[in-house]
Amino acid sequence: MKTYKAIIIDDEEPGRKNLSIMLQKYCPEIEVIADAGSAVDAKQKIIALNPNVLFLDVQMPELDGFDLLDSLSQKNFCTVIVTAHAEYGIKAVKAGAVDYILKPIVIKELQQAVKKVIETWENKTPENISAQIPEHITLTHTSGFAVLKLQDIIRMEADDNYTRVYTHDKKTYYVSKPLKQFEDNLPENIFFRLHRSYIINLKHIAEYTKEDGGTVIMQDGAKIQIPRARYTDFMDALKKLSVQL
Repeated sequence: MKTYKAIIIDDEEPGRKNLSIMLQKYCPEIEVIADAGSAVDAKQKIIALNPNVLFLDVQMPELDGFDLLDSLSQKNFCTVIVTAHAEYGIKAVKAGAVDYILKPIVIKELQQAVKKVIETWENKTPENISAQIPEHITLTHTSGFAVLKLQDIIRMEADDNYTRVYTHDKKTYYVSKPLKQFEDNLPENIFFRLHRSYIINLKHIAEYTKEDGGTVIMQDGAKIQIPRARYTDFMDALKKLSVQL
C-alpha cells in the first residue's frame, strides 16, 4: 500500500495528537512524519521534509494557516483545512485546499478528505509528478529524525522489518521501516528494487560486471548480484539514466 507523508499543523497540542491518532487508526494510507504548533515552525518542516499533504489549522499565532500557504513559493502538496470555524470554507476553496474539515473531527469526514488527497495525487499528470519529485527523505529514529538528500543515498538493504540506509559519506542509518515502504515512496526513475533485499540508487553505480551472472558494484564498494528475473528491467532502467558508449 502506497503511503502519503503528512504534517499536522495546529497551535493546540491536544488537537495535533488527536488528529495523529485518528489518522493512524482510520487512515492507514497517511503517515504522519511531523507536526508543528506554529506557522513559522511548520514552514521550516515543510521545506525540509517535503510532505504530500498538510492538515492545517487556520487560527494560529504570528501567521494564520492561509498566510502560511501564501508564504510558500512552492506548494508540492495537498492541503486539508482542519478548523472549528465554518466561515473559512470559501477561503479554503480559494486557497486550493482539497477538502475542509470542521472540528470536532468526524471519522467519516476525515476518511473522505484522505480519499480526495489520494485521488489528487493519483490524477496528477506526468509533468506535474516529475516537477514534484522530492529532494529529501526523512528517516525517523528513536530520538528524532534525520533529513537526507536523496542524491546522497547509495543503497538500502532489508533486515527483516527494518532497513539499513547507506550514504555516500559512509554513514549507515537503521530505520524501523520495511524495504517495501521505501520502494513505494521513492522516485522509481532513480531508485531500483534490484533484489528482494536491496534497493539501489542508479546514479551511484560504479561498475557492472558479468561476474556471477551479473553483478553491480556500488560507489561504496558493495557488490550486489543481479537476479536473472530482474536483469532486463535493470538494464532498461539504467539505459534511461545514462548514455552508453
